[in-house]
Amino acid sequence: MTMAGRRRAARVRVGRLRQGRFATRGDSVAVEEPLEVRLEVPDGRDVREHPVSVTMRTPGDDFELAAGFLFTEGVVGDPAALAGVRYCRSVEPQEYNVVTASLRDPAAFDPSSLVRNFYVTSSCGVCGKASLEAVEVMGCRPVARGTLTIGEAEVRALPGRLRAAQRVFDRTGGIHAAGLFDASGGVTVVREDVGRHNAVDKVVGFLVLSRELPGSDRGLVVSGRSSFEILQKAAMAGFPMVVAVGAPSSLAVDFARRFDMTLVGFANRGGYNVYSGSERIGGLPGARAADAG
Repeated sequence: MTMAGRRRAARVRVGRLRQGRFATRGDSVAVEEPLEVRLEVPDGRDVREHPVSVTMRTPGDDFELAAGFLFTEGVVGDPAALAGVRYCRSVEPQEYNVVTASLRDPAAFDPSSLVRNFYVTSSCGVCGKASLEAVEVMGCRPVARGTLTIGEAEVRALPGRLRAAQRVFDRTGGIHAAGLFDASGGVTVVREDVGRHNAVDKVVGFLVLSRELPGSDRGLVVSGRSSFEILQKAAMAGFPMVVAVGAPSSLAVDFARRFDMTLVGFANRGGYNVYSGSERIGGLPGARAADAG
C-alpha cells in the first residue's frame, strides 16, 4: 500500500440506538496507528541513529509531525539543520509507521533533550514553576511584540473557519485540529490528528520544512482545550497568540503570562475569554482581560 492510499478514517460496523430503536449500520472512525521517529546525526565519517519517540497518530503529514515534534520538544535546536525526513523502507510491513529525520549539523542535536523532554511534558508531579523553568532551559523565550494584531470580530470567526477545514472530523466526529491564522483572521494551514499535540506539531512541522520559522506574524487556533504542552509548542515556534475552542489549564495561563503570549479560550461566534495579552486584539469593547493575578 502506498502512503497516498493510507486511510485517515476507517469503516466499522456499530450498533446504534436512536429514539428507542436499535440497529446495526456502518460508521467511520478516525484511524490511530503508531509512528516511530528516529534521528540520524553525523558523527565524523559515520552516522549515528537515535530512537526519539513513538506516538499514536492519524496517518498523513508524517514528515511534518516528525519535524515539528523534533523542534518543539527541543531535540533539534536549529530547524535549518534538518536535512530531510523519509520513511524507513527496511522495516516492512511497518515502513509507513517509521520515519527517520537526518541532520546536516550534529551541533543542532542535544542528546540530553531526550531525557529532559520527559521531565518537561510528563505528568510526574513536578510543580508548575519547575516546568516553566525547564522550558526556559530548552531555549524558549518570551515571544516578540508588535508582530501580530487581530481584530476582535476575527477572533470570534476563527473557530468556524477552522471547523470548515476539518474534513476527517466531518466523517468521524473524533479528531482534533490545529491551524495557522494571520492578522486578517484567515486560517491558512490546517492539520488534523487523533492527538491534540500531534495536530500542533504537524502545523509547526509545516513551517519547519518550508523554512518559515519563527511564526511571529501568525497565531495558532486549536479545536480543543489549551494545555501547558500546546502553549510550549506554540512558544517554541514563536506564535504570539493561541486561540482555543475549549478551556485552558491553570499552567497554560501561567505559561502565557510568563512568555508574553495572548491566550484566548472558549472561543466561538458569541465571544471568548482572554487570559493574557489582550493588547494583541484590536477593538475589544470596554473590559480589559484579566492579565494579572
